[in-house]
Amino acid sequence: LRCSCRRGGGLVQNGGSLRLSCVASGSALNTYAMGWYRQAPGKQRELVAAIAAISTGGSTHYSDAVKGRFTISRDNAKNTVYLQMSSLKPEDTAVYYCNTASAAQAMGLLPFDNFYGSDNWGKGTLVTVSS
Repeated sequence: LRCSCRRGGGLVQNGGSLRLSCVASGSALNTYAMGWYRQAPGKQRELVAAIAAISTGGSTHYSDAVKGRFTISRDNAKNTVYLQMSSLKPEDTAVYYCNTASAAQAMGLLPFDNFYGSDNWGKGTLVTVSS
């Protein structure tokens, strides 16, 4: 499975909103827990949102940094994962990627610190939030 971001990134003002979308290829999305990751300049890539497969309840979980502001969702029929971002802050500036995640992370049972995704990273999308 490989996910590539198709649209949604760009420049937005502090407090603005963006919706990212990422299309999976190589395999059907429906059996995977999926996550949105981001990498800010000079920082390590981090998981910010995860969603479980529908078969395991479809639950979502978020990092503290984005909780209450970001919403992850999926459309298995379109093999697409979305990230709705609201109340954006300059510290949200990063390249955003979609990849598989641990089902346990999506259910809040494992911390977001460890990486359980695929090594097959697709194209990311740059989000820049101006102050």
